[in-house]
Amino acid sequence: MSIDAGTSGRFDGLTGFAAPHTASILTQNGYGLGILDKISIDKTGNVSGIFTNGVSRVLAQIILADFNNHAGLLKAGRSLYQASANSGQAIEGIAGETISGTISSGALEASSVDIAQEFTNMITAQRGFQANARIITTSDSMLDELVNLKR
Repeated sequence: MSIDAGTSGRFDGLTGFAAPHTASILTQNGYGLGILDKISIDKTGNVSGIFTNGVSRVLAQIILADFNNHAGLLKAGRSLYQASANSGQAIEGIAGETISGTISSGALEASSVDIAQEFTNMITAQRGFQANARIITTSDSMLDELVNLKR
């Protein structure tokens, strides 16, 4: 922002008089008001904000961690793991640069499901179906026998 104070002893710049007003905006060399509209994440983990005035700025960066022995991680929850003495310390870095992995924005990771739990649920559902089928078969046999007794 530049202010033209004018020439000393003259009234050709910015004045404090009520009239005429001498302060005016002649040109703009910046951006207008912008509100965060969208967020975008690239392959290296840069989180960019896209504003309503067309400006795009990097807001943050996602850092990845790698381990020397992935099998040595301790399971800490459904899809949570923690470092152990067997896995080694985490090696932090930027995706595609210091860490060989990349980030896929908008993709759903298929490995976040506990396969053992889902398999157990499937077996339980199948056993329930078999039990229901036997109940129906037994009921049908009993009704058939009842009809035969009446004859």
